[in-house]
Amino acid sequence: MRSASEYLKMALAILLVLTSASVCVLRLMKVQVVNSDAYHKNEVVTSSYTQKIAPTRGEIVDAAGLTIVSNHVSYAVVIDEKNFPSDNAAGNAILLRLTEILEEAGVTWEDSLSISRRTPYAFDSDTEESRLKVMKRKIGVNAYATAQNCMDVLCETYGIRENLTPSQKRTIAGIRYTMLDDDFSISNRFQLANNLPMDTVTKLSELAPQMQGVLIEQTAARRIEVGDVIPHEIGTTGPIYAENAQEYLDKGYDLNAIVGISGLERAMEEELQGKAGVRTITYENGIAVSDEITEPVDAGHTIRLTVNAEFQRGLQGILENFLKNFYTINRTYALRYNAAASGALVVLDAKTGAILGEATAPTFDLTEYSEHYDELSKKPGKPLFNRATMGLYRPGSTFKTITATAGLNEGIVDGTTSFMCAGTYQFHGYPYHCTGHHGYIAVAPALRVSCNSYFYELSRLLTIDNIVKYADLYGIGQHTGIETADAAGWMATPETYQQQGLEWTSGQVLQAGIGNGDTNVTPLQLAVVANTIANEGKRLRPYLVDSIWDYNQTTCLKKTEPEVLSEIELNNSDVYRFVEAGMIQASGNGFPKKYSLQNLGYSVAIKTGTPQVASRVQDSVFIGYAPADDPKIAFAGLVEGGEYSKYMIRDILLLYEEVYGDM
Repeated sequence: MRSASEYLKMALAILLVLTSASVCVLRLMKVQVVNSDAYHKNEVVTSSYTQKIAPTRGEIVDAAGLTIVSNHVSYAVVIDEKNFPSDNAAGNAILLRLTEILEEAGVTWEDSLSISRRTPYAFDSDTEESRLKVMKRKIGVNAYATAQNCMDVLCETYGIRENLTPSQKRTIAGIRYTMLDDDFSISNRFQLANNLPMDTVTKLSELAPQMQGVLIEQTAARRIEVGDVIPHEIGTTGPIYAENAQEYLDKGYDLNAIVGISGLERAMEEELQGKAGVRTITYENGIAVSDEITEPVDAGHTIRLTVNAEFQRGLQGILENFLKNFYTINRTYALRYNAAASGALVVLDAKTGAILGEATAPTFDLTEYSEHYDELSKKPGKPLFNRATMGLYRPGSTFKTITATAGLNEGIVDGTTSFMCAGTYQFHGYPYHCTGHHGYIAVAPALRVSCNSYFYELSRLLTIDNIVKYADLYGIGQHTGIETADAAGWMATPETYQQQGLEWTSGQVLQAGIGNGDTNVTPLQLAVVANTIANEGKRLRPYLVDSIWDYNQTTCLKKTEPEVLSEIELNNSDVYRFVEAGMIQASGNGFPKKYSLQNLGYSVAIKTGTPQVASRVQDSVFIGYAPADDPKIAFAGLVEGGEYSKYMIRDILLLYEEVYGDM
């Protein structure tokens, strides 16, 4: 048994333990209850937000390094959520004051609210129904809501005061909705306007203490340095529009980014845009404690063109001078036959397919595009239309080179096979006319004099299937592969006639074989045909981008290599010997001395055509290459409703020699 002293010791030990426990409990209660405020004051709440930093867009330079499109320092007004008042009334007052200053300076801005700016409010007539549905959903109204209903909800949601004018209400509602539409947040600041004049920048900077959250930032704005060099192909840039927003968001773009809208600006967007950087802002208990670049900005790449500005300007001058002289001298002809002073020229590097020049008339200056778009779009002759790549025309007798290739390569004829030309060709009892009485004639001289009778008979023997087979190999009815947009056109076939509601008869094969059927091609396609002959059946892809460089043009990142799109498998080696012989002979046909191709020091291969057109008496077309024995350039030209376009060929060749050196 335990003694009384042992029990006493055990009791004291238990008492000690209980006492200690009580002290701990009291201390814990003090921490959790009595001193809880003090402990919370010492707790640190950390949060981080990221913002994208826009990259500088890459530049566009010509083949010699001349800057065509560059960037310059611009100023934008940006709203930053972390400092912008959370109180709607205060924020609205800032927005109203800000827009008044911008309006005074003539600075415009766009909003995505598809509601008229004047009362009675109405939905913009050109807004797609799907876009209106999205807008109504974001505003929080039903599908049947009127424009006034939408405005009422916006005014209520954002505390837009009743005593404001309808115009002021619409201004604030438009900006508020656009901020909503653009996902305005700490991570996504809102750019209201760009290209601010310096006096506006100064004024807004002075008012900065009164305009919380409004920032002035330097940006890189697009500048057209040279506006008269292939303006249609250079293209334009602009903001991201609502209908395309998701596409760009998926690619990681900031919605304030400037993107390519047309031409090379659009086609080369991935290279030109660059990679946005990331700024990370860290807050502790609501106070910004750090602001650092966590991902660096990568500037866009610079695009170097295949086009030399000097050569391009010279080519454009040749075309415009010809049109001016022709339609001045032949004004009666022009008026009688509804002829317009319009046309196109294309010159390719015969070795690579690179586009050396691409003229279209009438044309425009890219520096005038933004301010004078409405005027340019209504101007006679449609200067905004790129005839070189989008204009569709009948090839006329230039197509006979394709028919000749098919006949020679399929073994239907050889270089000595002759057909009789008596001025007309009888087919199923119907006469088809020729331009002369050529007697018995073979393929090369038939190309020289453009004998319809010879090619009617050859077309009959070939049948439409073989004609189409070789037209395909030459790229007729196909996109050329140029980086920018071009028209594919079509070949005259029973299928294309049916699609257009036209009747195909057996005689159509004859017209197809001489280029007077309903075949439609672009001047660029005609230049590709010429270059395919120059390369004896190898069709090269035409291209405008010579190379891609880093922004400062110190390192070449990629060089465009020649690309063979198709190749005619030659059944005998004489095919192009006879085609070329006929084209060389054609270079001596009917040229006045000042336009002669016979005294250049080298031979030139050409083929001309005067296709009949329903809306005008005819067009005038040519294709060719030079020097014939070792081609350096291939070319094509077209004049709408005119004659003698071949008179431009000599000037094109002399221009090439002047810019690039001797042939």
